[in-house]
Amino acid sequence: MTYKNDSEEKSAAEKFGEIFKAFGNAISDIFDDPTLKEKAKEFGRSATESANAMVNRFKDEEIKQKFREVGNAAHDFGKSTKDVFKGKRRKES
Repeated sequence: MTYKNDSEEKSAAEKFGEIFKAFGNAISDIFDDPTLKEKAKEFGRSATESANAMVNRFKDEEIKQKFREVGNAAHDFGKSTKDVFKGKRRKES
């Protein structure tokens, strides 16, 4: 079994936090709310710090599987959202 080095794991932790930051920014843009945008940034920073604190757990196979499940759920959410907007565009045409 091969393990990623610390910089690759830290990068994964940073990307984890960026997911929440990007999601929060998108939601705040949708609702055009600067307070929500700041909260999203805070949440992204907090998620990154939390992920950095558990970097060593990324080596655990059970944790890897949980993150795969999170990734699949995010993918499914993105696909369904994309499909909804595709449908709206067709109806508007």
